[in-house]
Amino acid sequence: MPEPELMLDAEQARAYAQADFEAPHRRCIELFQERFSDLPAHGRAADLGCGPGDVTLRLARVLPAWHIDAFDGSPAMLVWAHEAAQRAGVHTVTFIEALLPHHQPPHAAYDLLFSNSLLHHLADASALWSLLPRWGRRGAGVYVMDLLRPDDETAADALVDQYAAGEPDVLRRDFANSLRAAYRPSEVQRQLVAAGLEQLAVEVVSDRHLLVWGQL
Repeated sequence: MPEPELMLDAEQARAYAQADFEAPHRRCIELFQERFSDLPAHGRAADLGCGPGDVTLRLARVLPAWHIDAFDGSPAMLVWAHEAAQRAGVHTVTFIEALLPHHQPPHAAYDLLFSNSLLHHLADASALWSLLPRWGRRGAGVYVMDLLRPDDETAADALVDQYAAGEPDVLRRDFANSLRAAYRPSEVQRQLVAAGLEQLAVEVVSDRHLLVWGQL
C-alpha cells in the first residue's frame, strides 16, 4: 500500500525529528558496525534519504574521518538535519536536497552507499537499486535498512501500539502507513535479482526491520 514518497509537511517533519527513535537508530548503527568492521579510516559515503539527519550523524560519529553526502527530497526534513548537525558540531556531513534517482551526485564512485527507511517511500523500488551501481565504486559497501511489512492489519496495529504509543497522532498515522508500504524479504530478494544485485544479503533483524547489505 504505497504512501507519498516525500514527507514535505512541516508538521510531519517536526514530529519525525522530535520522536524517540533512540533504540532503532542505535541498533541500525550497531548492525552496520558489525557488518562493516574493516572499513578503511578514510572514505566518502552517500546517505540516501537522510530525513532529519539523526542516523546520518550517528554514522558520522563512527566514521569520523569519512565525508558523508546526505540526500533527501524534503526541504522540511533538511531544516531539521542542518540544525541537528550544528548542535552536534559535526562538519563532515553535507546535506543535499535531491530527488532520487534523477539527481546527479556531487561525487562519483562512493565507497559506501547507506540508507535507512527510504525503500518503503519509493513508488518504484528499482529507483534505489538501479542507483547503487551508478553511484558506488566497484566493491563499495551497501547498507540498506528498512521497515518490514507485517503479515496482516492486526499485526500492523499491534506494532504501532507497541512502538508509537506515546507519539503524536501524525507520527502514529505515518508509522502505520509506512508499515503497510514496506516490503517483505522475498519481495526485496526479487527486486535485487531484477537489478543484478543478487549478491547482496537480505536479513530480518527485528520484528519490524529488514536489512540489505554487502558489496557491489
